[in-house]
Amino acid sequence: MSPYPFEFDPKLSFIEQASDWIADVFYEQLPEAGFEVRDEQIYMAFQLERAYSEKQTIFAEAGVGTGKTFVYLLYAINYARYMRMPAIIACADESLIEQLVKPEGDIAKLARHLNLTIDARLGKSMDQYLCLNKLDDAKGSIDDPEIFHQIYRGLPDFVHTPGTMQVFSPYGNRKDYPELTDEQWGKVGYDVFQDCLVCTRRHRCGQTLSREHYRKAADIIICSHDFYMEHIWTYEARKREGQLPLLPEHSSVVFDEGHLLENAAQKALTYKLKHAVFESIITRLLNGEVRESLAVAIDEAIDQSENLFHMLNMTSRKVAASDRKEVILSAELLREINRFQDILGTIEEELVFESALFTLDDYQLKIVEEHLEMIQLALSLFKQPTGLITWVQEDLEGTTLVIMPKLVKEVLRERVFSKKMPIVFSSATLSVDGSFAYLSESLGVENSLSFSIASPYDYERQMKVFAPIRPYSSQQEKEKLKQTLGLLRLTEGRALILFPSREELEVFKKESAQHPDSAGYRFLFEGTSEISHLISEFQNDELSVLCAVTLWEGLDIPGPSLSQVIIWSLPFPPNDPVFAAKRRDSSDPFETVDMPHMLLRLKQGIGRLIRMREDSGTVSILGHAIIDEQVREKVKQILPQGVTMQELSVNL
Repeated sequence: MSPYPFEFDPKLSFIEQASDWIADVFYEQLPEAGFEVRDEQIYMAFQLERAYSEKQTIFAEAGVGTGKTFVYLLYAINYARYMRMPAIIACADESLIEQLVKPEGDIAKLARHLNLTIDARLGKSMDQYLCLNKLDDAKGSIDDPEIFHQIYRGLPDFVHTPGTMQVFSPYGNRKDYPELTDEQWGKVGYDVFQDCLVCTRRHRCGQTLSREHYRKAADIIICSHDFYMEHIWTYEARKREGQLPLLPEHSSVVFDEGHLLENAAQKALTYKLKHAVFESIITRLLNGEVRESLAVAIDEAIDQSENLFHMLNMTSRKVAASDRKEVILSAELLREINRFQDILGTIEEELVFESALFTLDDYQLKIVEEHLEMIQLALSLFKQPTGLITWVQEDLEGTTLVIMPKLVKEVLRERVFSKKMPIVFSSATLSVDGSFAYLSESLGVENSLSFSIASPYDYERQMKVFAPIRPYSSQQEKEKLKQTLGLLRLTEGRALILFPSREELEVFKKESAQHPDSAGYRFLFEGTSEISHLISEFQNDELSVLCAVTLWEGLDIPGPSLSQVIIWSLPFPPNDPVFAAKRRDSSDPFETVDMPHMLLRLKQGIGRLIRMREDSGTVSILGHAIIDEQVREKVKQILPQGVTMQELSVNL
């Protein structure tokens, strides 16, 4: 039986035959199933034909309603079958993944209407899975212990039963625990400080079992940008350690909401150092019989690590509206780092002698040596901050030093774009002022194809945009709250409120709870439960109000449940170390860093409103920044064609 949905002639070009079938799908098969013929969709299909034929990178900018997901899915699936390797669909975050694979999502629609069997599997990020060790710790905590005991009791039997697993099932996915807040999940979910290599339960771990499942996908593996970049960054190291890469070899990659890939690449290349983790790893050496000189060096290293992280915490500077603190690289701090590195060097020398005595477990020794090597490299980079972004952040488990590269283009160019395979960047916002140079240069893409097609929707009829003209008083936050409640009254809820930062959302949450006019609305706040569960609640409760920080992209709620988008304030980038570094490297930071970031994100946020031809509604932009004439004119330029900005009264 042929794996292709068309009759394949091996004497002819596969891509041309696949393209002919895809054209027939859009011209004949889908219209017969009730879908409209979309010229924009067909145009995109012809553009992707060239990218797949020439194995090139393509920037596919297509407005809302063009049906771009159908196009890239059909090419990715057919090409995967031809190459006998799955395609990777990398989405910006987990909520976008869930929307792609939901029962009424695009994959299910194609399967149903084209009579296809599509083998699509999820490769979720590691932080989306339960950590059994952290769950054990959480059960003994004083905060919410019963919640964590319930999770423990609900684990499959094979998790607790020693011996061979005869039958196992997936478990431990963040989505399986929708009632947990993000804070509660943080106590039991995987984080980068867990050492899975030496975990005795790794073969019964939900994360490990899911990996074995998705690697066998024939057509598509769907993951996040973060996970794909983690795969790229750890590929060589995992092979050296005898482990399989996070993802199997693949035939093509689609980066949905591809304008966000740079952030994911930076995160994947980031070093994170923490005293508690260092201490837990280095003390493993004391489990064996070691010489006194090594034991003394280990004690000195633990003391110096504690001193170093205490100094980092005390001397770093708090950044407004951010959980990150700016590192002040002083002469005193450098002396402490050098002293710590000297002690680590002594331990590394001692380990050479210990390994010859065979008194230490080889596997544990290897883990410690690699961790020491990582710390030495990270601290050496930290002392020469050119090209780096560094900060510290605190949580319940202590202080973390974060070291991130400013530029990732070299790594991406070498490990992603040098491969001879089709790579598709798909989004409604890939270009700035009609050019793709901003994105291609930041990612290291040297040769690419590109195209841009507008949305087919009649925005002039379907959308109205409002913003204040006159300045707010000194009580701006109270006036914005009053405006918001007045706007919600006009649509009886049915709104999405987008916040640039979690701090602003938390302030709104607190203030609105105390306002008598908010009592008539059901507010759903991001962070109070699992995100896809929250989105489902919003869609099913038509009069509810969804308040979010991360849903500027990808949220797809057609119909009356989303009749209004309220932008709490323009999404300029925060004043944290990442953007502070970008600003320092620019001769005109407002025009080249702040404004492009804000306009791309705002355009995405506005795009949440109209999701089909029957939709209509309003977008209201609040805050003092939109009153600035220069900013206002820039915002007007990114509004959909035919849409004008009208005055929003302070007193609704």
